[in-house]
Amino acid sequence: MTNSILFWHRRDLRISDNIGLAAANEQSSKVIGVFCLDPNILESEDIAPARIAYMIGCLQELQQNYLQAGSQLIILKGQPTQEIPKLATALNVKAVFWNLDVEPYARERDRQIAQTLKDKGIPIKTFWDQLLHSPNEIASGAKQPYTVYTPFWKNWISKPKTEPVNRFKNRETLTDEEREAINKAGVIPLPTAKDLGFVWDNELMLSPGETAAQERLEEFCHETIFSYKEKRNFPAVDGTSRLSAALKFGAIGIRTVWDATMEAIAGSSSDEAQESVKTWQQELAWREFYQHAMYHFPELADGAYRKVFQSFPYDNNLEHFQAWCEGKTGYPIVDAAMRQLNSTGWMHNRCRMIVASFLTKDLIIDPKMGEKYFSQTLYDWDLSANNGGWQWSASSGMDPKPLRIFNPASQAEKFDPNAEYIRKWVPELRSLSTKQLITGEIPDSQRQKLGYPLPIVEHKIQQRVFKERYNQQKSEVVDVVD
Repeated sequence: MTNSILFWHRRDLRISDNIGLAAANEQSSKVIGVFCLDPNILESEDIAPARIAYMIGCLQELQQNYLQAGSQLIILKGQPTQEIPKLATALNVKAVFWNLDVEPYARERDRQIAQTLKDKGIPIKTFWDQLLHSPNEIASGAKQPYTVYTPFWKNWISKPKTEPVNRFKNRETLTDEEREAINKAGVIPLPTAKDLGFVWDNELMLSPGETAAQERLEEFCHETIFSYKEKRNFPAVDGTSRLSAALKFGAIGIRTVWDATMEAIAGSSSDEAQESVKTWQQELAWREFYQHAMYHFPELADGAYRKVFQSFPYDNNLEHFQAWCEGKTGYPIVDAAMRQLNSTGWMHNRCRMIVASFLTKDLIIDPKMGEKYFSQTLYDWDLSANNGGWQWSASSGMDPKPLRIFNPASQAEKFDPNAEYIRKWVPELRSLSTKQLITGEIPDSQRQKLGYPLPIVEHKIQQRVFKERYNQQKSEVVDVVD
C-alpha cells in the first residue's frame, strides 16, 4: 500500500483545475481523497447553517466524482491534527498532499499536521491553489506586502496567469486491503447538514457543487459580464456573478474563472463590454488583495488595522444591534438588505457596504459584531473578504481614504431608484410611494398602521456624533495611516 497519495481537501471541493490534486495524480496512479469535518470550525459560534448546507452539497458531488474516477473520498470527523496523520498511517501512503490557506487557524493547524507527519516519516507536499498569485509572489519594490489596493492591482495584473490544470483521473482502483484500512480508520458516511445540527430549508443562491458553479460561470460570462460595470451596484438587478460561495469553497478553480474572463474579453463586441469584463477582473483582484492582507497581517482577524479604531468608543447598544440584525431599523434600504440576508444567506455587495456603514457610523457599533453576524448567516462567508469588507466600510482597515459614511437615502436613490429591491424585501411598505421608500420619510402614523418601526436613530445626528468621536480619537492616537 505504499504507492498511493492521500489528498486532503479543504477549500478545494472539486476535481477539475485543482493544482494539488493534479500534482498528486501526476506522481501516483492512485490518489485517495479525504475531507475532515473539524469540530473547531463546526462547533464555533459563528457558523451559518446555509454555509454548511452548501458545503455538504459540494462534498456530495465530490464523492460521486471520486467514485466515477475509480477512487474514494473519505469523510472523517474529529481533530484534523489527529485524524489526518492517523489515516495516512493506516493507509501507509507514500505522501500527503494539500492546498494551502491564508487564514490564521488553518496555517497553525497545517503546521501541526505537517510536523506530526514528518515525525512519522510521511512526506508532505503543499500548493497554492485558491489564488492566481500566492501571497509572497506579489510584493512592492521594497519587497514588502501591499497595504493599498491600487498598487497591488497594478503589480498583480502585470503578471502572467497560470492555465487551468487537468481534471483528476485516478488510474488504479483501491485494493480490498486499502478499503479495509479505510474502514478501520474512523471513516463515516457523509452526514447531512441536519445531522450536524444545522437547519437550512431555504434555497441557496447557487446550487452546491462543481457542475452548478461551472454552469453559472458560463452563464455569467456569456451575457451578464458584458454589462457588469453598469449593473453591478443595483441590488434589484441580476448583475453579478454570484460565484462567491463557489470560490470560497473551491467548487470552481480560480484559473478556470480567469480563463473565462480572458475569453470574454476576446469576444467583447465593444469597448464598454471589454471595460465591464476588466471591472470584474478587478473584483477578483480585490479577493486576492484581502487574502494577501490576511496572510501577511493575521492580526486583522482580531480587530482594526488602524490604531485610531483599536480603542474607539463604540456605543454597542444591544437593542439597536438586534434591530439591525432583524431588519427593523426603520431605514427601508438597510432593512431590505438585512432581510435578504436572513432569508437567503446572501446579500448584494452594494448592500453589504450600506448596512456595514449604517452599523458602524449610524449606530456606532463595533464592526466586529457585524462581521460576526455576517459569519453566522452568509453562505459565501470568507474570513479574508468579510473582514476586508467590514474594515473598508468601518474605515478601520487598509484604506487611503480613512473616513467614509454612507447616507442610506442617497444610496437607495442611486442604486434602487425605483425601490424594487425595497418593495421585494420589505413587503409591508409596498403600497408607499417610491420617494417615501427611498428617503425613508414616512409619517409615524403610517409606519404604525403598516407595522413598520420608527427610525431607531437620526442619520444626521449620528453622523455628527461619529465624526466628533473620530476627530477626538484621532487627536489622541498616532495612526498607521497618518
